[in-house]
Amino acid sequence: MKPPVFGYHDPSTLSAAVSLLATLSNARVLAGGQSLVPMLNLRVALPDHLVDINRISELQGIHVESDELVIGAMTRQRDLEFSPDVANLCPIILEAIAQVGHRQTRNRGTIGGSLCHLDPAAELPCVAMACDASVEISSARGARKVAIGNFALGSMTTCVEPDEIVTAVRFPLWPAGHGYSFLEFSRRHGDFAMAGCAVLMTADEDGVITRCAIALAGVCESPIRLRDVEHSLVGKRGEADIFARTGDGLDGADLLNDIHVPASYRRRLAGVMLRRGLHAAYDRAAGL
Repeated sequence: MKPPVFGYHDPSTLSAAVSLLATLSNARVLAGGQSLVPMLNLRVALPDHLVDINRISELQGIHVESDELVIGAMTRQRDLEFSPDVANLCPIILEAIAQVGHRQTRNRGTIGGSLCHLDPAAELPCVAMACDASVEISSARGARKVAIGNFALGSMTTCVEPDEIVTAVRFPLWPAGHGYSFLEFSRRHGDFAMAGCAVLMTADEDGVITRCAIALAGVCESPIRLRDVEHSLVGKRGEADIFARTGDGLDGADLLNDIHVPASYRRRLAGVMLRRGLHAAYDRAAGL
């Protein structure tokens, strides 16, 4: 299939890109194109203009600022996969990236594109939610920074306005030696996850959990945090019976129910992923 007719724009600077978005009507931003191009071919997306931001070098790169890992929105997923800074400072990203599609899609897919597309089953938005990441957004009107909890509004819906571009994602750094885990379940490797779980954790020298963050993907319209479960685990040792009860944190959640997976199955599967993820993160945090 071929996409509908559209005007193509190829700016080389961020200022030129936001100027185009400020003047063009019904425009879409083209980043990696791994989601947008199929949507064009299937006529799910019908823009009159595409603004290609692949030549904007200022939107690419990974660096550390104070206590944050800053990743340019146009940074390829494959670059995250082989970044020493990501591996050393935020290894949960590395664990999640390995489950994002296949090598061919990671070669082109970008972190900004993944967050803006905000597929319910996507790995990187789930990790961003667990890490309390913030998203930098620019337009001709200026720049703003949005917490990930306010960035995700619903199924494939973000707070980004039509004239705005996501420029970077900031991940607050957890202390060295923290525990982490990203697990998901899908029918085949590379398929959309039926349920995924991101866990970050710290523990003291006695094995008592001092901090915990949990996010789920694939179970609701957008990634969710299980803050009640997080609070319930702090101050306790990571014993099997403690983790066994964490699935109750999904009670009352509005879980996805579709032709592929009923809500009841997602609930059970998410509970399994959650328990396994907590065990893995705790073992790392406690040095087991």
